[in-house]
Amino acid sequence: MWKPSLRRSPRSAALILSLLLLAILAMGCYPSNPMSTFGTAGPIAEMQLNLFYIIFWTAVVVFVVVEGALVYAMVKFRRRPDQAIPKQTHGNERLEIAWTIAPTLVLAAIAVPTIMTIFETATLPPGEVMEVTVTGHQWWFEFDYPELGISTANELHVPVGTTVNLALESDDVIHSFWVPKLFGKTDLLPGTTNTMWFSADEAGNYYGQCAEFCGTAHAQMRFRVIAEDEASFNEWVANQQAPAVRPGSGTQAALGQRVFGLNGCGTCHTISGSEPEDVQENRMDAFINREEGAMSPFPAPNLTHFASRSTFAGSITDLTEANLRLWLEDPSNLKPGTRMEELAVAYNPMSLGSEELDQLIAYLTSLE
Repeated sequence: MWKPSLRRSPRSAALILSLLLLAILAMGCYPSNPMSTFGTAGPIAEMQLNLFYIIFWTAVVVFVVVEGALVYAMVKFRRRPDQAIPKQTHGNERLEIAWTIAPTLVLAAIAVPTIMTIFETATLPPGEVMEVTVTGHQWWFEFDYPELGISTANELHVPVGTTVNLALESDDVIHSFWVPKLFGKTDLLPGTTNTMWFSADEAGNYYGQCAEFCGTAHAQMRFRVIAEDEASFNEWVANQQAPAVRPGSGTQAALGQRVFGLNGCGTCHTISGSEPEDVQENRMDAFINREEGAMSPFPAPNLTHFASRSTFAGSITDLTEANLRLWLEDPSNLKPGTRMEELAVAYNPMSLGSEELDQLIAYLTSLE
């Protein structure tokens, strides 16, 4: 009895694989994807997307015309059996002039909206402007609000509809600041300050990523822009401007504060507010072969209001007690290449027992 063959030809397999690959690539462009450049939520991203459409559809027209002419010529003038070699033509002035002028006109048509968009995105709109300094570190972003006296990390809070002017700097190597739904990529260069502005049209969390390879943990150098209504933003500002609340005497958090200070965490991290005198005096004792008062070569996030953030470790993981324990036990397990791991190897801070970890976690999670 004849049975149909289940074997597929190489051509069919290649077609199926191509369609599958195309579907996967298309999923990355879906507007609801948090890292998609479509489904914009701000004027900068919208202007850039409109320019993309102009260039894309112009390229489609050029492709169709050129490939259509090529296919037509291949079919119309293909050599047939027993056909003599056609008359040879060497040069055609009219055609050569035509295909020199045509691309020039196409490029000119693209150049006009491109230049207009460059000037529009480089010019601050009138009205209220909020200044923020962004500093790229290996591997996290620091956000300073000079007018508000706030310094935070990896979560940039902005009020909806307000123009935010960013001063972009780097503390070490080249980084790139990118939030697809709000604005395109702008480099952060050592020794140079680049600027850009943006605003968010609606409240929400917008995902960002360093888009310039900068070292081992580059792929895990993420951040978020949190756009919120004015009342919520003002509440966040008031909370950030307040010093850290000193934990009550004898509590787990108070014991954790001592663990934080005596184990040298404050050498890199900053927590505003008072701490016990013996902690201040012995802050550096946990580090071997260090001069008194010496500072770490690696800047680290300000932890004054650490618990008010929703993520940590370069915004790669949610801020929960379980994740925080995993981080403190073995930072490189969550984020290979982290500077915390380098410091642990270089300066050999005291290892923490389970009880001390519980106390330190209680303290860090109290810093709201």
